[in-house]
Amino acid sequence: MTATNGPPVNRVEWEGAVRIIRSIYPPIDLFEDIADPADWPLLISAEQKTNPRIMTSVGNIDLVPPARRVGGVGASYLMASFTHVSPDRPSRFSAGHHGVLYVARSYETALFETIHHHARFMARTAEPAGWTSQFREIILKVDADLHDLRAHAEAFGPCLDPDSYEAAQQFAATLRRSGSDGIAYPSVRQAGGECVALFYPDCASSPVQGRHLDYHWNGKRVDLVRDAGSGAVFRVVEGA
Repeated sequence: MTATNGPPVNRVEWEGAVRIIRSIYPPIDLFEDIADPADWPLLISAEQKTNPRIMTSVGNIDLVPPARRVGGVGASYLMASFTHVSPDRPSRFSAGHHGVLYVARSYETALFETIHHHARFMARTAEPAGWTSQFREIILKVDADLHDLRAHAEAFGPCLDPDSYEAAQQFAATLRRSGSDGIAYPSVRQAGGECVALFYPDCASSPVQGRHLDYHWNGKRVDLVRDAGSGAVFRVVEGA
């Protein structure tokens, strides 16, 4: 695949798009409090003299081009995916050497995407059934020109393989080298759902925290989701 024979590029503008993340990750002070990313390298250098562990919190900001960095309230929700990466944590469109911000068009799609990945993690543990982890809903705006697979799912089927990321990672690497801002694609975990994989944090904006969610592991799968605010519990229906 090359930039000329790949999928079309379309403008994706989603208000109220949703990302669900683990609640154990706190906001990163540097991104939240210092709005001008141009000041970050100097501040990090100064802070490291008294706090050598700062890079554990901030991650590697060199992975984000200076012109594509974002700061201010909520910026952690956009930046962290790009500064905390590792080959030990690959994803569909990254082998772990660069960050990707995954966002769903709707809450339900984001829920099914994260339930799938949490269930895979839980299956590798020996934890008993129960309420296992808390997540938080992030509501944001997507506004970017993206390579669009949504109307071409059959042609790019290997990139949407439910069990293998190899083709998708190679595809994304090629697009990144060609200057792409990311990919719009049909959800692999919810029929009819839509997702985007953003290659830079400034492709999204205005992130605000929504609901806190608890996932229940029954020993085989995530079968219940609880709204931690209202206490309402919802059953997860497979194949929905």
